[in-house]
Amino acid sequence: MPAADPRSADLRVLVAHARPATAREHRLLVDRVPGFRTVGLAGDGDAALARAVRGGVDLVLLDLALPGRPGLDVCRALHHARGAPDVLVATAVRDRAAVRAAVRFGAVHYLVTPLRFAALREHLDAYAAYRAAAAGRRVVADQGEVDALVATLRPPGREHLPKGLGAESLDRVRAALAAAPDGLTADEAAVVTGLSRVTARRYLEHLVARGASRRAPRYGGPGRPPLRYVGT
Repeated sequence: MPAADPRSADLRVLVAHARPATAREHRLLVDRVPGFRTVGLAGDGDAALARAVRGGVDLVLLDLALPGRPGLDVCRALHHARGAPDVLVATAVRDRAAVRAAVRFGAVHYLVTPLRFAALREHLDAYAAYRAAAAGRRVVADQGEVDALVATLRPPGREHLPKGLGAESLDRVRAALAAAPDGLTADEAAVVTGLSRVTARRYLEHLVARGASRRAPRYGGPGRPPLRYVGT
């Protein structure tokens, strides 16, 4: 990773977004986070890549819907460029293939816009902790130290869950939905996750309330149509 500016402890961020107003808004959000400062704005992919590889940038806040060179191409190029900054994707693109590609090209996080300051700060703080933990050239002692290092990239906060719901079970239901493009009924979710039908339905309804799933009745058969839940 590139070294920080010796004159400042702040991590330097390049904001790349096609819309000037949104880029300025993202700059204001970044500059509100202690330990970070925006050092440039780029309105297209070619400008973003040129500014990033010129030096003096630690992190690129990258939109994927850039004109000219697409954001994923920028991400790929930086992934293969020696000494290039890290990338934190901040985009309205919600394509699962785009998420996989961004992760494959080394993005440290993938945030869906419009950005909320609390979420951005949480992820930037996690990134700063990772940078601090990864500093130096000392060889890691064991797998546990590697795991602890990588874990610093994950923000510590978890969403508040209603009484009776647990984070691990919620993760299982999320994973089941992600693996089912056509969605799941509560019965199917129960089979996949090992939860009871009633419990599975509670988690599915919680995801609907959070905007992470939607209800999709299936018509065409006799009787009451089964309610399916589809990930968004």
